[in-house]
Amino acid sequence: MIARGFTGAFRRFVGAAVLFVASVGLGATAVRAECRADQVDLRGSWGQMRFSVEVADDPRERARGLMFRESMGTYNGMLFVYEFPQKVAFWMKNTLIPLDMIFVDEQGQVAHVHHEAVPGDLSPIPGGDNIFAVLEINGGLARRFGIGPGDVMRHPSFQTDPIWPC
Repeated sequence: MIARGFTGAFRRFVGAAVLFVASVGLGATAVRAECRADQVDLRGSWGQMRFSVEVADDPRERARGLMFRESMGTYNGMLFVYEFPQKVAFWMKNTLIPLDMIFVDEQGQVAHVHHEAVPGDLSPIPGGDNIFAVLEINGGLARRFGIGPGDVMRHPSFQTDPIWPC
């Protein structure tokens, strides 16, 4: 009986060790895969979350943005990236879905959030000065998750002394 109990304990120990090694291996892979061009990570006092994004990093892509889209997945969005920090303003011309706009500085810190931009509205939506990137997500999500000024974004585009580096 003692041998059987020892064997059972030994099997549990070996099983746990295999799971630990596998999880460490997977964890290392996950860390390397965390920062990708098609993903944006956000974190704040509320926690951390990830959005799958399309990147608009040239004038033509930024001008089109999310126009004419009838829907967007809950954890999807578009990341507008500029060549240098600047004063930016957006509008909702030809945009069919309400959006939250998260304006971010060059280090990845959220400077301003505009909630629930109205589809089709031509009024300018100012994001502030020294904005390097803007994340557009479905309207209402920023408020629901608690995303606000001071939170931090991670993406490969933030290369100048990012607060949360890749």
